[in-house]
Amino acid sequence: MKIQKVTDPSFRQYGRVLEDPSFKGLIDVLKTKEMPRGAVVYVPGDADLEASEGGKMMTKLCFGELPAQVGYCNGDNTKLNALEYHRSSEINFAATDAVLLIGREQDVTDDMTYDTSKVEAFLVPEGTVIEVYATTLHYAPCNAPGKDGFRVGVTLPLGTNLELGSEHVSTVEDKHLTAVNKWLIGHPEGGLPEGSPMGLIGKNIDIAVD
Repeated sequence: MKIQKVTDPSFRQYGRVLEDPSFKGLIDVLKTKEMPRGAVVYVPGDADLEASEGGKMMTKLCFGELPAQVGYCNGDNTKLNALEYHRSSEINFAATDAVLLIGREQDVTDDMTYDTSKVEAFLVPEGTVIEVYATTLHYAPCNAPGKDGFRVGVTLPLGTNLELGSEHVSTVEDKHLTAVNKWLIGHPEGGLPEGSPMGLIGKNIDIAVD
């Protein structure tokens, strides 16, 4: 699979690179966090990241003082497995090289299916901070070529990805809400928990072999 760069013009429909130097301290803190082998760990909000000067600036600058959480998604992964979206941008900061597999929410059908042949891959180099737009489908990052894991910070509005407070079954899209501010479209081969909403059609992309 062709891996583009987040600095390429082709990324502009999905997000943008943020250049503010005040975020550097966040990346230094993220380098101290666990990076499991053969698994992925997601922490919505991490006290060390949020207490750092970079974490405070992330909330002030990126979400306009809206309450936010600064966490991370670290691990070892090469597969797509699922795609999700939020009603808000997501800020990612890379403490290692990582690859994002992403697509457009506009290509999701009315019955909440999506053809994985539309997915594109982008390298996020170590030290890079990006905004991923709300209309960008994404999921757990993947290892960059030649790497054995990744560390990627995740900043979102406070409460995102936490447990829902009620049942959601009123519309087709509503049934795909699996956590606060998180709509999920799973792949049958993605190893998701039983009962997870499916909808990805085509290959479960594996950047190690595709």
